[in-house]
Amino acid sequence: MQLLPALNSGGVERGTVDFARALVHAGHQSIVISSGGRMVEQLQREGSQHITMPIHKKSLTSLLQVRPLRSLLKELNADILHVRSRVPAWLTYLAWKKMPQASRPRLLSTAHGLYSINRYSAIMAKTEQVIAISRCVNDYLLKNYPSDLQAPPQIVYRGVDTEEFHPTISLPENWMEKTCAEFPQLEGKRWLLLPGRLTRWKGQEDFIDLIAKLAPLNSDIHGVILGGSEANKAHYEEELKEKVQNLGIENRISFVGHRSDIRYWYKQSSLVFNLSQRPEPFGRTVIEAAAIGTPIIGYDIGGPAESLQACFPQGLVNQGDLPMLLERTREILDTPLQKPHLSEDFTLERQASHTMDIYRAMLNSSARATQ
Repeated sequence: MQLLPALNSGGVERGTVDFARALVHAGHQSIVISSGGRMVEQLQREGSQHITMPIHKKSLTSLLQVRPLRSLLKELNADILHVRSRVPAWLTYLAWKKMPQASRPRLLSTAHGLYSINRYSAIMAKTEQVIAISRCVNDYLLKNYPSDLQAPPQIVYRGVDTEEFHPTISLPENWMEKTCAEFPQLEGKRWLLLPGRLTRWKGQEDFIDLIAKLAPLNSDIHGVILGGSEANKAHYEEELKEKVQNLGIENRISFVGHRSDIRYWYKQSSLVFNLSQRPEPFGRTVIEAAAIGTPIIGYDIGGPAESLQACFPQGLVNQGDLPMLLERTREILDTPLQKPHLSEDFTLERQASHTMDIYRAMLNSSARATQ
């Protein structure tokens, strides 16, 4: 049973749905509890059960869910409870703690982020076993939550579904025509793609500066900023568009918004970028692009750097070093035969089998403990 706040969009949500599908394929019963969202339909279509509960609100009223959740856990009698976010983790922990020790499920968490250091975040380290999604997250947990950890974290990298993302993927019929009809400036150009939410630390400003430097040197390149802005961040999108206008490169950059067909954008792009300004726990866009076979350039910090080191080390650039970013971009554009190779550690198949191995080890140790 996996528990998370909601199933709308984002790396945690996609990872949950991907892993649920892998559990079903392996013959296990898969249940997800969340407050709902647009990915529920896919989850259910792929064989998992979804139970809607309001376990997402950062509010004391959420504590009212502890008792119903405990009743549900007893009724469903799951072997494993796998929490993926702090509010669900607290509610699950409080419900689980008062269940009979000999018969309650095993409890583990996946630390998907570099959480703020406080008692609220410590819950992600308090479970019987913690999975860290990168070496970066593992080191962070060991440094900041050593007294909360019940066992050393285990590193299980997030994995890309190689049936969905692979080098021989074909663009759907008329995909290019429709895309270029919507964004005419893309036609006949080499696309440089920056995927990610429109937020101040995702690197859109550095990307715009890069395109401004490249534009006079390469007449055939076009920057693509893929990702939507959250409702309360729409002003930042306007700031970015104003910056593009001030630099006089409105015809060299397109804002294409949130896209559910991102794999085709990776496929059609000459280069993909990850320019986060602060350490991220993981770089999903890096491994997705690598799986497609499109070269990636990224700053040498955090989880994305780990993925790049494994899949395309020549794409690493010192954080914030714009001259190096420009030079590396031109180098890779001039040598199109350089292609990334997706390391096996970053496949969904490897992630799923490793996670299930951890489940089995926990269940075996539980059986020994009760003998």
